[in-house]
Amino acid sequence: MLDIPSISAIAAAAGVLVGVVLTVLELRHLVKQRQTDLLMRLCSVWQTKDWLEAWSVVDGSDLNKILEEKRVVETNEVVLFFDEIGVLLQMRLVDIELVEKLLHGHAIRIWEKLKPGIEGYRKLRNDPNLVAGFEYLYNEMKKRERRGA
Repeated sequence: MLDIPSISAIAAAAGVLVGVVLTVLELRHLVKQRQTDLLMRLCSVWQTKDWLEAWSVVDGSDLNKILEEKRVVETNEVVLFFDEIGVLLQMRLVDIELVEKLLHGHAIRIWEKLKPGIEGYRKLRNDPNLVAGFEYLYNEMKKRERRGA
């Protein structure tokens, strides 16, 4: 038979256990919330006039036309945006599922369009890791696309 001090100790241990479980659940929720907030702040760039103009240049042209018109500033703006998201993804600071839902395959299309130019610029600058975050983002999104996720 249990006496009052034993029951009290069991109740205290159960209370601590419940507290730990609730704390872990709350921390997981906060991490998700911070990841979402970080990505949403970065994606708010999409709403600026400059970015929309840069996007229309890059998305609406082929690589040769972009190079002929020397639209480097606009191209860099778009490429570096995707590179930042890729770096955050690589560091596991944002969730791939959320990134994929927000980008809707735009990163895949733009990477495939600009890849020859990026590779050429990497050789020119002797920097094989130039915009490696964008390439990582592309590869991760292609993996998900192949899996049908």
